Amino acid sequence: MRAALMYGAGDVRVENVPDSVIKLPTDALVRITASCVCGTDLWPYASMKPEDGPARMGHEFIGIVEDTGSEVTSVKRGDLVVSPWTISDNTCEFCREGLHTSCAHPEANFWDGEAEEGGQAEAIRVPLADGTLVKLPVAADSALIPSLLTLCDAFATGHHAAVSGGVDGRTRVTVIGDGAVGLMAVLSAKRLGAEQIILMGRHQVRTDLGREFGATDVVAARGEAGIEEVRELTGGHGSHVVLEAVGTMPAYQQALGIVRPGGVISRVGAPQYEEAPIGFGSLFRHNIRLAGGPSPARAYIEELMPDILEGTIEPGKVFDVTTDLDGVPAGYKDMADRKSLKVLVKP
Repeated sequence: MRAALMYGAGDVRVENVPDSVIKLPTDALVRITASCVCGTDLWPYASMKPEDGPARMGHEFIGIVEDTGSEVTSVKRGDLVVSPWTISDNTCEFCREGLHTSCAHPEANFWDGEAEEGGQAEAIRVPLADGTLVKLPVAADSALIPSLLTLCDAFATGHHAAVSGGVDGRTRVTVIGDGAVGLMAVLSAKRLGAEQIILMGRHQVRTDLGREFGATDVVAARGEAGIEEVRELTGGHGSHVVLEAVGTMPAYQQALGIVRPGGVISRVGAPQYEEAPIGFGSLFRHNIRLAGGPSPARAYIEELMPDILEGTIEPGKVFDVTTDLDGVPAGYKDMADRKSLKVLVKP
């Protein structure tokens, strides 16, 4: 079968790889009908060393079950399913608490940690199929597929940011980052009733979509100028909740500058740092809380799906390019060059 592999920074290739097959009785074999390139895929695309490749790529997909192991009971051959970006049993203590990213099962993993599998491919072996996969009540050619695909990661992550930050009808919210997750954070904050949603982004096509998703204000400035503008928009006090969807130190420092006393910084952008200001002068002095983390997407799929099925929201609008597997390398480049927001892949 064919799959995308990253050989190093800027080097993604589509090659023939061994077919995915059932290995354990808890596995399912899924023929992928839709996947995508994620913003987090761009971190290794910018920095991977050749000695660390080649690596299978892709952690978001929808597909049709082709076969199942003998112990799988929740899905069967012919079912259309969606997978969160992590593998979990959905039954352990942490999963029951909604923290599927910390699943205690020995086979639990991030898809990016499965060396022989990847979502940017024609097929995939899904470990712990009963816990990981969710059946979809639509056909593989449904117009809702792009929006349902965001349940794998982007929409679930934006929702996780908003929920972790405590967004509700009384909060003023600022979202840092106009990538797919940032835009999903805007959509999620709107869905949870936030009265003011400020989107900090510099790409007008994206911020226009952000306004469509619910942003009340857009701030293009960065650094101190951006902080000052947000504070002016919030009566001088700052935002109750800052949803940081970038992951860099400048984004974190910006969040510190715009969060109000007693507020929350909720980070879902994968941090590209290990040390950050958290002491008396930064967080402690004004009772500012730090929240967020990797999204337990599996915990949110059933909650978020009805609004997509009913047409209340359309998160799939973040996909601005559709390609086949052959177009994946160009898709990476275009996303890295900010020519594309998010690339939908139909193998």
